Amino acid sequence: MKEDLLINKVRTYIQTVMTMVHDRFFVWAVVILSLGWVSCEDRKEIMNDELYDGPLLEMDSIHTKMSDSARIKLILKAPKQRNYESGDREWPNGLYLEYLDDEGTIVSTFKADFVYYNSKDNLYKSEGNVVVTNTETGDELNTEELYWSPEDEEFFTERFVTIQSGDEIHKGEGLRADQDFSSYRILKPQGTIFIEDL
Repeated sequence: MKEDLLINKVRTYIQTVMTMVHDRFFVWAVVILSLGWVSCEDRKEIMNDELYDGPLLEMDSIHTKMSDSARIKLILKAPKQRNYESGDREWPNGLYLEYLDDEGTIVSTFKADFVYYNSKDNLYKSEGNVVVTNTETGDELNTEELYWSPEDEEFFTERFVTIQSGDEIHKGEGLRADQDFSSYRILKPQGTIFIEDL
């Protein structure tokens, strides 16, 4: 009898332990499945959110000097600059550039109301009151849209342009010019006006 009583106690103990383990396993399984379901719901919410495509970085009062072979070639000034994930940059409140020769003398200047740099094409697009000046000759280009290719070191546009050169004003559509504005060509000239005649 004592042996039967001992066997019954051991069985009862084993059943109790197994029930507790089973119940705990069941509770943990429910907790893990619940967390997985909540996690999936969170992922669905994140996937449904709109992706942010604004600037990653916005800076004020920009003054940058760019060099080549330890010589400053370009000075960039702007009230605001925005940098995007793609590598694109934007100057929404205007941009002013100074191009320097090997001696550090400013050979030309550039300014515009708005400029956007496309990193994929390595191309700057400027809009609104675009003015390029050759400081040596005094020649000045005015247009509403102008592209600058740093790789080709040239400006170009298909828009209407006016160039004041000495006592002459040249007008036309489209332009190709060196970035120092030392030489340029109006693609569709519309005439020359002498300032004295005005």
